[in-house]
Amino acid sequence: MRIKLIAVGSKMPAWVEDGYREYSKRLPKDFSLELVEITMSKRGKNVDLQRAIRKEGELMLAAIPANDHVVSLEVTGKAWSTEDLAAQADRWRMEGNNISLLVGGPDGLAEQCQQRALQRWSLSPLTLPHPLVRVLLAEQLYRAWSILHNHPYHR
Repeated sequence: MRIKLIAVGSKMPAWVEDGYREYSKRLPKDFSLELVEITMSKRGKNVDLQRAIRKEGELMLAAIPANDHVVSLEVTGKAWSTEDLAAQADRWRMEGNNISLLVGGPDGLAEQCQQRALQRWSLSPLTLPHPLVRVLLAEQLYRAWSILHNHPYHR
């Protein structure tokens, strides 16, 4: 199973890149995690924010392979425990699905991306910095994999 993390934003601080890379490299090829960065549209006083979000959404949708199972990360989504995530990942794998996880920018995820998603997942009711979400996702996916394979990391 291939997991593609499609996230708005680029040029992340070193701690974000290091944290993401640390956990993503631990995952085996049959549970691989790939990051696709979507450049954030310009923000400013005179920018049409909805148009900017739609443009980001179009770029995100273009990055999703045709047959991927799409999961949007949204504060209004369903909360999963780590064990729930492991069980969900096992279902995805058993169904033969590759996964695309969508993370919007600071102003949210485009409506067309929300509509494309088959599942909506909330990491937390807290507002998290978008760069931190990448690290958190990579770590939780590694932890879910470790649960499925009785690896000592989760203990």
